[in-house]
Amino acid sequence: MLKQKLSLESVIQPEEADAIAKLSQILSLETSQIKLVGSNGEEVIIPESVSSVLRDIVKKIASGQAIYLIPHNHELTTQEAADILDVSKSFLNKLLDEEEIPYIKVGKQRRIRFQDLMKYKEEWDEKRSKFMDEAIKITDEIYGKD
Repeated sequence: MLKQKLSLESVIQPEEADAIAKLSQILSLETSQIKLVGSNGEEVIIPESVSSVLRDIVKKIASGQAIYLIPHNHELTTQEAADILDVSKSFLNKLLDEEEIPYIKVGKQRRIRFQDLMKYKEEWDEKRSKFMDEAIKITDEIYGKD
């Protein structure tokens, strides 16, 4: 399967919770340099690009958040894209029909590039934020708050 949805219950065993919390605390130190020590004692310093991803993943696991690992250039099925947007597959298909999100056809199936889906999500989040700000402004004007 393309993605692995992780949750606190499915990832952290009760006996691991303390170790995950400690790991998260150590990784949150900006000056910490991460090393991997092999079973033969060989040490390898983890590059910063990998360290930053590891920090983020451990932080999210420690707080019980779901994690999706998807290559940036991957093509998603409509169900996978709907899951990421947290919408129904029929709603996503409507967005595709209205050309809100670009897609390609693979046989009879539609595929959505991950980066196109994330671009749509960012634009949608921005529109929603502006709408909420405007709604708050109007509400404040109606009720006389400044």
